[in-house]
Amino acid sequence: MNYDDYVADFNEGQDDRLVERWFAPDCVMYSSTRVCRGRDGLLDFLDWAHDGVREVIRPRLVLREGNRLFVDVDMDFICHAPRPDFPFAPLLPGDILTVRFFVTYLLNEAGQIQELCSMTWPAEQGVTKAPMLSSHAGGRAAYHAYAAAFSAGDIKRAGRYYTEDCVLRLPSVPVINGRDGICDFYRTMFQTVREDLTIHGLVIDDNGIAVDCTSTFTAQQDAPDFVVAPLKQGESIQVRVFVVYGLRNGQIATIDVARAGAVAPPASA
Repeated sequence: MNYDDYVADFNEGQDDRLVERWFAPDCVMYSSTRVCRGRDGLLDFLDWAHDGVREVIRPRLVLREGNRLFVDVDMDFICHAPRPDFPFAPLLPGDILTVRFFVTYLLNEAGQIQELCSMTWPAEQGVTKAPMLSSHAGGRAAYHAYAAAFSAGDIKRAGRYYTEDCVLRLPSVPVINGRDGICDFYRTMFQTVREDLTIHGLVIDDNGIAVDCTSTFTAQQDAPDFVVAPLKQGESIQVRVFVVYGLRNGQIATIDVARAGAVAPPASA
C-alpha cells in the first residue's frame, strides 16, 4: 500500500471508488462511537459523514511496520450544505473544521485495509491549519464552500475568505474596498436581491482562481433600482460571468468580475 496514493484518492471525494480500491471486502472500522463492517457498512457511514461535507486528509506522521500503519493526521471538514448533526460540531456552508486523528491500519496480503481504528481529539485542539484557498484538494473544496455560503446569503461566513484589504471590481458599481465594505455591500443587497452561484468551471492555484459561473439574482421584494436590471418580487435574472480572484496567504485579496454575455430577461419563480 502506498499511503500517498491512498491519501490522493481519499481527497478526491469519490467514496465508492476509494472503498472498492483500498478496503478489503470484509473490512472493519472501529471508532469511539461505532463499528462498521464490510464495504457496504463503511460506505453507509461515509455517505452519512460526507453528506454536505468534504473531508480532506493532511498527514503529519506516517509510520509502517510490516502490515501495519500508524498515522497522525489532521482532517479538514469543509462544509457546503448545512449539517446541524455533524458529530464534531454543527456546521453551516463556508465552515472549515479541523480535527486531529490517530489512525491505525491493518493490511491484508493484497495490501488492502483489513482493519481501521481511529481516535480523535476535540475539534481544533492541537491541529495545524491549511490555507483556506489553494491548489490543494482542501483549498479547492473550500472555494465551493465559500460559494455555498455566498449563495445562502451568509456574507458573515463568506467574508471570512476575504483579506481585510480585499478589493472588489464589478461591472455595474464603483470599486469596493476592504472586507467590511464588501460585506456591507452584499449584506444590503441580499435584503432585496439574493445571488446564487452556479459553477461551470474552476481553475485554482496558490495565487489565484478563475471561475466561469452563472449568477442568478432573485428579488426578495420589489427592486426597481437593482443595478443589473429592475426586478419585481419573485422575479429572477441570470448573468453568465467570469470571475478572477487574486489570493494572498489563502484568502481572497482581489475580485474582478466580467460579464460573459447579455443579461437574460427576468423570469418569474
